[in-house]
Amino acid sequence: MQPGNPGQDPYGQQPNDPTAPQPPQNPYGQPPAAPYGQQQPYQDPYGQQQPQYGGGPTYPNAGYPQGQGQNNTLGLVALILGIASIPLACCPLLGIPVGIGGAVTGYLGRQKAAQGQASNAGQAKAGLICGAVGVALGIISVILSVALNVGLPTNP
Repeated sequence: MQPGNPGQDPYGQQPNDPTAPQPPQNPYGQPPAAPYGQQQPYQDPYGQQQPQYGGGPTYPNAGYPQGQGQNNTLGLVALILGIASIPLACCPLLGIPVGIGGAVTGYLGRQKAAQGQASNAGQAKAGLICGAVGVALGIISVILSVALNVGLPTNP
């Protein structure tokens, strides 16, 4: 022991105290580290490990609902078409058909969600609304182009 550091070993070693709390056992089943100078046998970290408590049987698709799954495709397609129809409304030949497709698939997607076959009623509703807005903007674009004679040839 050195003076100035009473109770501490200068080399960082603590004296054995049987009343001191012991570190907890490793709950993961790995062996504790070997003391210096002793080697543990090599263990492959990627090897198969045996279950400690005998696990139950595994089933295919474990953790996923069995039976008929959700069909969320219509709601997703409706949302994509509805959003795409809004900027495409400046060209009515593209915006109006895409908007109609978004509105129709949105309506069908909402029906599937109401029947319990899909879980994305919000996406279907958003696709229906955006598709209707795209169709309305396309019709307004046609009306304005006719009224202002934009893009039409003039007759002399």
